[in-house]
Amino acid sequence: MEDTRQLRRALVDSLAGAIAGGVSRTVTSPLDVIKIRFQVQLEPTAARLLSDRGAYGISKYTGILQATRDILREEGVLGLWRGNVPALLMVMPYTAIQFTVLHKLKSFAAGSTKAEDHLRLSPYLSYVSGGLAGCAATVGSYPFDLLRTILASQGEPKVYPNLRSAFKEIVRTRGIRGLYAGLSPTLVEIVPYAGLQFGTYDTFKRWIKDWNQAGSMDKSGGGEGLSSSQLFLCGFAAGTVAKVVCHPLDVVKKRFQVEGLRRHPRYGAPVEEKTYKGMWDALSRIMKAEGLAGLYKGILPSVIKSAPAGAVTFVVYEYTSDWLDSIIK
Repeated sequence: MEDTRQLRRALVDSLAGAIAGGVSRTVTSPLDVIKIRFQVQLEPTAARLLSDRGAYGISKYTGILQATRDILREEGVLGLWRGNVPALLMVMPYTAIQFTVLHKLKSFAAGSTKAEDHLRLSPYLSYVSGGLAGCAATVGSYPFDLLRTILASQGEPKVYPNLRSAFKEIVRTRGIRGLYAGLSPTLVEIVPYAGLQFGTYDTFKRWIKDWNQAGSMDKSGGGEGLSSSQLFLCGFAAGTVAKVVCHPLDVVKKRFQVEGLRRHPRYGAPVEEKTYKGMWDALSRIMKAEGLAGLYKGILPSVIKSAPAGAVTFVVYEYTSDWLDSIIK
């Protein structure tokens, strides 16, 4: 009976996580494409540096609105959803694995599978559980993350017309290991990122739940007595905090992912093969050539995307999980 309950819980977590990840990714895809274009752009984007051509020349993208207009003009509306198929193939198993592992770790620590008991865990355990869940999800879905980045960054004319051609070319030129380019900085990033995201989310949930109880407020809505707007606020805060802290490592990851990618010169200088020897070398080289601002390229669209993405993910997960709980007996 216990095995059946655990299997049922894992099924609910994985399905709810996959649905939440898919909805969130599709809604925020345009901002993700813009963020990637900035991150793989070697040219400076900081206002004080735009007049300085430096080693790479003048940047193609200088702001969110300008980038949006250029992408729409050159690539059409679908250009803002470029790479969304591999993104969905990445994010749906990613969030499914993440929420399943997270619930399992919390259940083990709390000695209970009930969500209300998980909120009583030490905040530190929430951060650790989130980080470990993020690691497991990253390793399981990483090749699709790499393919998403490559397709979203290539512009027009396309170097890789579809997911299959990109996959074949990477395996042919880089081998299977090429599908995991940039995995090291990703894992270094994902531990604090996922830990902060889930830890902050749980912390805000605790605070708002206590505030609700202290004020005797109406506890209608899903997710441990929190309304949908309160869950959205918790997810929004969690996504913002995690992204601001961990963005430089995301920039490094993107640079490794697009090493050697051929694309039209108007999109800027390409990242040549073997440009960076490792994660710390990449951080120092970006700082030296592009300044501190180089490590935060794409931070604005990233935060604008990550905050609502985190909010949508958590809200959809909470409500989908409750719905699946009611229909899967």
